[in-house]
Amino acid sequence: MKTSLPQEGEIKRNWYIVDASEKPLGRMAVKVANLLRGRTKATFTNHIDTGDFVIVINAKNVKLTGDKNEQKLYERYTGFRSGHKTTTVALMRERHPDRMITKAVEGMLPGNHMSRKIIKRLKVFAGAEHSHAAQSPKVIEIK
Repeated sequence: MKTSLPQEGEIKRNWYIVDASEKPLGRMAVKVANLLRGRTKATFTNHIDTGDFVIVINAKNVKLTGDKNEQKLYERYTGFRSGHKTTTVALMRERHPDRMITKAVEGMLPGNHMSRKIIKRLKVFAGAEHSHAAQSPKVIEIK
């Protein structure tokens, strides 16, 4: 029996829309990462990019459990001396709510060159409006 691998021209990329309002951030990020990688498809292969496009709306209403709003920190380094910057979740939600979800999904993807290609198919919007209605995305419900 031969194993069939999907060719680049055979891969169909669907569009999905996920509503993030009142959904736990981590659970939603796992589902979105699986859709982006194509893990829900029968043609999934580790080394071939078979994933779909995912639109996340209402990013500013995502839910965090416990005291993460005050205690969780996002850290980055500017590249200069004394360039270690930290930001709380409350400040990140106020300024850039889309980055919260993007960073969570990025952490769920494998750390290789393919994940940098995959993350470009994630579209995150702070509100309920999005600019991808022409692709007629299917709604995915996350519990």
